[in-house]
Amino acid sequence: MSDYWTAAHHAVEHEDAQNLARLLADGADPNEVFSNMTLLTHAIDVEGDGSLQSGQPLAVYTTAVLLAFGADPELADPDGRTPIDMADQYGHDLAVQLLRAHISRPSAGSR
Repeated sequence: MSDYWTAAHHAVEHEDAQNLARLLADGADPNEVFSNMTLLTHAIDVEGDGSLQSGQPLAVYTTAVLLAFGADPELADPDGRTPIDMADQYGHDLAVQLLRAHISRPSAGSR
């Protein structure tokens, strides 16, 4: 683990979806906030920035893992950015589609 990031944010920063899933399965909070980002806004930022820097297509692995483990797709970070705001900033259509699918789902408590 980094001396700077929490373990979950470190996994997100390095797009380590496998380790992130392990951490979440072991009880890490999928809505954790560190510095000025939620795990979900951080994941989308890393995916978008990584694609811009590498020229590779946008990936959605860490975003998908976080949503699968219950990250709130509408939770804004401390700066007021929602995950969709972050995805729109990068033109990250895969993340937007995934977020919208999770937003439209009824919550477990309302079933």
